[in-house]
Amino acid sequence: MPDAARRPYVVGNWKLWGTRAAATGYCERLAELEPDGGWPVDTGLAVPFTALDAVVAGLHGRATAVLAQNMHQEQEGAFTGEISAPMLTELSVDGVVLGHSERRQLFGETDRALQEKVPAALAAGLQPILCVGETEEERERGETERKLRGQVQEGLDKVADERLADVVIAYEPIWAIGTGQVATPEQAQEAIAFVRALVADRSREAAELTRVLYGGSVKPGNAAEILAQEDVDGALVGGASLDPESFAQIVAAAAQ
Repeated sequence: MPDAARRPYVVGNWKLWGTRAAATGYCERLAELEPDGGWPVDTGLAVPFTALDAVVAGLHGRATAVLAQNMHQEQEGAFTGEISAPMLTELSVDGVVLGHSERRQLFGETDRALQEKVPAALAAGLQPILCVGETEEERERGETERKLRGQVQEGLDKVADERLADVVIAYEPIWAIGTGQVATPEQAQEAIAFVRALVADRSREAAELTRVLYGGSVKPGNAAEILAQEDVDGALVGGASLDPESFAQIVAAAAQ
């Protein structure tokens, strides 16, 4: 089981889903599903920019964090179409997902940009979730560790040792995102233990406190087995998070 010092964390990533009306309805249903006394683990929802204020309002007074799905490293400037950390904090957003594989593959997100984004999020009071993971071809070539080493070391390069544990890391094997394929519990544990060892290269104390999540076709039916692994501290959930009941079932699995 995960270290008791690392409270499990389940985050739903809505990706390109969620009008303001849909977001409001989702929050109402999620509130109905929340047990008395609140969720037994930490929870969060990463939603589109246009739905952020609706979800902040819909979850007001509840412990579920609200996260953006991206942000620019600069506070202002000639960056048409981008959103800055101060714009997010003004909306009372709690955190931000950074470096998701879809941002990397489809929109040219680079490790160099993330090197600036992660500390910028921390400085603004936002909790960053840094996403890392390999392609199917990289895994087949035995390059998983090389890929993870580069992504983790670059993403944390400008984060002070005393802030390392404030960064949540999500291991998402690209070959398992939206494909229906899922890493075996053993594969997830091996990769996430390696990610933790990379943090330990900087600070053993921080590595013991850093939460590392698994993402990649997580569903109610497979969540418990994956989340039971020693180093897996929660999940970044894609499609299954679009249904409040499904999301609540994964949260329950994390609590076990």
